[in-house]
Amino acid sequence: MGKSGSNTIRQVANSAAWVAALLIGIATEARAAAVFIEDEQLKQRLVEALASTEAFEDRYAAEVWLVDMSGRLYKMVPDENERLELLRLIHAEASRARLPPELVLALIQVESRFDRYAISNAGAQGLMQIMPFWLKKIGRTDDNLFRASTNLRMGCTILRYYLEKEKGDMTRALARYNGSLGSYRYPNRVYDALRTRWAKR
Repeated sequence: MGKSGSNTIRQVANSAAWVAALLIGIATEARAAAVFIEDEQLKQRLVEALASTEAFEDRYAAEVWLVDMSGRLYKMVPDENERLELLRLIHAEASRARLPPELVLALIQVESRFDRYAISNAGAQGLMQIMPFWLKKIGRTDDNLFRASTNLRMGCTILRYYLEKEKGDMTRALARYNGSLGSYRYPNRVYDALRTRWAKR
């Protein structure tokens, strides 16, 4: 093969490599843009949720639920007043986000075992293990993620958002919540807690 033929092959290879790099760059930018748009949508949902001043009144069914769940939560939250107040908040916030309260209880058990002061290795805080960067993102840096009402409202809002993103697929929504989309490990842990402790009997 002559020198000119070798040059042509190198030029073609270089062009192909350049096109491949360009396509990878475009794909990476598209993924980054999609994540940014999703973050912005979730950010807006959190802003609206925390600004809401709706009141939630427990109905008779909710009171029956409180008595039932109080017995199940006793070992993890021994103080009766703290336990009932926490259950009232969980029921209200789960209902507000149109989530099953029992599922939220199962998620909290997996995330923090009902320790409102829990901090993960990644820095997530509170009952539902919310990352603190969200407070900065939504301009509410004075809010406290160790405050149960704030943590529960944010956690339930985030899970509801992911459930809608996944068109009602709770398994994928739970995996998104945990940052492990594509894996069944975390959803199965939540479902196991739901089945063994919190499911209605």
